[in-house]
Amino acid sequence: MVDARRPVDAAAVFGGLAEIAEQLATGAGGLPALQRTVDVTVEATSAAGAAFIEYGRDSGRVVAAAAALDWSLGRPVDLIHPTLRGLLQYGSRVREFPVSLLGTVGGEHLRGRGLTRFVAAEVNAGKTAVGVLVGGYHDAEGTAGPDERAALGFLAGLVGLQYTLGRGLPIHVDAPSVDPVAEPFALLDAEHVVRTWNPAAALLTARSSESAIGEPWPFPLPTGTETVEHRMACGTWIEIRAATVPGGTDISVSFRARADQSSDGRDLFIALTGHELRTPITVIRGYADTLVEHWDSLDDGSRREAIYVVGQRARELSRLVDRLLNAVGDEAIPGDASALLPFDLVDTLAAALDDLSPEQRRTLTVELPQTLPKALGERATLATILAEFVTNAGKYSLNWVEAVLTAGADAQTVWFRVADRGIGIRPEHVERAFERFWQLEIGDQRTRGGVGLGLYLVRRIVERQHGWVSLRPRQGGGTVAEVRLPRADADTHGEA
Repeated sequence: MVDARRPVDAAAVFGGLAEIAEQLATGAGGLPALQRTVDVTVEATSAAGAAFIEYGRDSGRVVAAAAALDWSLGRPVDLIHPTLRGLLQYGSRVREFPVSLLGTVGGEHLRGRGLTRFVAAEVNAGKTAVGVLVGGYHDAEGTAGPDERAALGFLAGLVGLQYTLGRGLPIHVDAPSVDPVAEPFALLDAEHVVRTWNPAAALLTARSSESAIGEPWPFPLPTGTETVEHRMACGTWIEIRAATVPGGTDISVSFRARADQSSDGRDLFIALTGHELRTPITVIRGYADTLVEHWDSLDDGSRREAIYVVGQRARELSRLVDRLLNAVGDEAIPGDASALLPFDLVDTLAAALDDLSPEQRRTLTVELPQTLPKALGERATLATILAEFVTNAGKYSLNWVEAVLTAGADAQTVWFRVADRGIGIRPEHVERAFERFWQLEIGDQRTRGGVGLGLYLVRRIVERQHGWVSLRPRQGGGTVAEVRLPRADADTHGEA
């Protein structure tokens, strides 16, 4: 595909800027204004698509996307991958680079959609880097002109202003922003001699730039895509990753202090989950006792009703136990890439429907294709994910309105989504919904039950399989929940 260099629609650009200014002037803003800015970026730069990546505590995430990049919404971005770090570390504020430089950090996803080059501008709120605004193009031989670069720089400044004002930004309110440029970084020559040693590296290792540059790399050097953990003489453990600079022999190295596993929140999790477990257990015991003690005096209809309730509550209990095991076990045990196998998504979803309650099945319209390319992942987890989506569709709907299950594929991913016509989700809540213990509140009371762990665990499960999950408001009202997994026949194992 080749981009036709379309003229900038000045009326659309200034109309969009006027909407953003009005939102900010009235005290609004947040994700709706951020999304509108990304929309305007497409118009102002003649890009095929645009996205904003917010820097988070451990990585970045696409929190707003438009046009040819709208599929990337919710995708995690490995900001400290050595290749991407090299792109962020050097050059002007507005940088242009071919997708081929991304290598294993998502280039296949982008090339599979015909995107060949990017223009990126870092976003700063004061002196803090909070994210990066990018525009993607199809024409490999093209280049950003001064007008496009100036427009992207201006819009990045506008996003920075929105973050400075706050009003719902950052999206991840409990995660302090991380400036990947300020993370420890080194550049080595082909002989592993240090050429560049940034101030963050000096601070972490207590080695000044003067004493490090010109000397051999002092730690183990990983090969390929592996991460090496190393304990420095001071006792601090660091994680090290490295990549060869595309088109050269230099080696880009990123490293940081190893994040300790924390048990913060586990006591709260156990207390809340214990409360939720008591309800189905009490009901199951009550009906079981009734059946044992009064079997002969009950008619067939009463027996069937009691057995139905026991089965329904047992399914609830099973889902709660799954959440408990995933939340506690997944904290300490990282995903095993060798466990990811090709599987048929259509057959797996069809089988997962049997785990839903009769009421859920009655309100779910299934529109699955006959066949799809095989997905790569953990087949057994799909039932849990589907049950969570359908449960939420009913939980946040009035009178269990109908939801629709669909699936499809593109060049790099296989996806499925559940779209409902419930009360919907506000744009500023689409990322908060994945936080641990967060629940949508209606009025002053939590009336929907649960402990706020379902979507948190879904995201952990899906990202362990190198996929990603997202929520978005549905046009016309309601919510769309979507999961994307790598196609088994595509090279999509890197982070984008």
